[in-house]
Amino acid sequence: MSPSTPQTPPAPPQHARQIVELIARGEASSRSDLSRILGLAPSTISLRVAELTELGVLHEEGVGVSSGGRRPRILRLHGDRGSILVADLGGGHARVGRVDLSGALLATASIPVDVGDGPEATLAAIAAAMRGLATEVDPEFRGIRGVGLALPGPVDVGTGGVDQPSRMPGWPGFRVRDWLSREFGVPAAVDNDANLMALGEHRAQFGATRHSVTVKAGTAIGSGIIVDGVLHRGATWAAGDVTHTRIDAADDRPCSCGNTGCLETVASGASLVRQMNERGIPVRTTAEVLALARDADPVATTLVRTAGTYLGQVLSTVVNFFNPDALFLTGSMSSSEPFIAAVRSRIYEGCHPLVTQRLRIEAASTGPNAGLLGAARLVLDELTFSSEDAVPAVR
Repeated sequence: MSPSTPQTPPAPPQHARQIVELIARGEASSRSDLSRILGLAPSTISLRVAELTELGVLHEEGVGVSSGGRRPRILRLHGDRGSILVADLGGGHARVGRVDLSGALLATASIPVDVGDGPEATLAAIAAAMRGLATEVDPEFRGIRGVGLALPGPVDVGTGGVDQPSRMPGWPGFRVRDWLSREFGVPAAVDNDANLMALGEHRAQFGATRHSVTVKAGTAIGSGIIVDGVLHRGATWAAGDVTHTRIDAADDRPCSCGNTGCLETVASGASLVRQMNERGIPVRTTAEVLALARDADPVATTLVRTAGTYLGQVLSTVVNFFNPDALFLTGSMSSSEPFIAAVRSRIYEGCHPLVTQRLRIEAASTGPNAGLLGAARLVLDELTFSSEDAVPAVR
């Protein structure tokens, strides 16, 4: 019996991600570029490119300029081979988007929803809005390759459902990922909104390398952690949950989690609304507080800065421990420069100089699209870098 022919092992996920990210970001356009940047042998790069080409992720077009040898073939992402439908769910609205296979956001829309209506009604409204975006270019939905959703609560990525949320009645135990997959007939991915904002912002800034923390500071507070370009979720999917860290300034104020003295009670947008009303200034939303701060209202400005200081105090421990390349701030409160300045000041005060030597602390460049881009990235990673032989098509 003749020995079986050795099989080429599939591309390691980190190599595939790095190749796609470098081409998507315009940092590489040929095999030689990839070999030089990644430090991999040309033969290894050729194997990985061939695998990604077979999957339908990459294709070659034209030739580039020679640097002394054969003119290189130009590598491009196959952005026109289909699209990903994504959504970022908030408490009272959802933002939906359509993304091509290169990760570029093509269209967005926002719709009013109420998570208190339960998962069936909320997801049905989101699915209808997604289809509305897809119908514009794909009336029969033949090009949909996957669906992604960012949820405003802890997500068990094993079951694809929400686990112990504080403001989502009716959602615990409901398998959101399975519902989406059945509804659209394609692979689906779900995760916590702060995690996906972190993934979207990090990939936009750094690609598939380096380390960052992204903090969502809005009505509530959450954060996502990226290690070497990969989302870190923790043992029970709860990594990054800084909002329920105890802080002395919160005293024994009750929190939505059932404990007392949490960061959320003194540094979140909801806490700012409460504190403004306690001072006799009627406001209903975080946006109204931030608008007053922009107009130099002394009470609003002081509260916003104080919230930034409290958040910076908690994040100082995170930054000292994790030593990231960057700390990105997203959510509605990231639009306030006094808030960001207070976070930055407290971190520089509370961290070792070596930790802050090259640390970037800034508002997320992806703005309100961070969650959509992260949801798309999660789907694309699972489609492109799984053991499947080809990019799945809609059934």
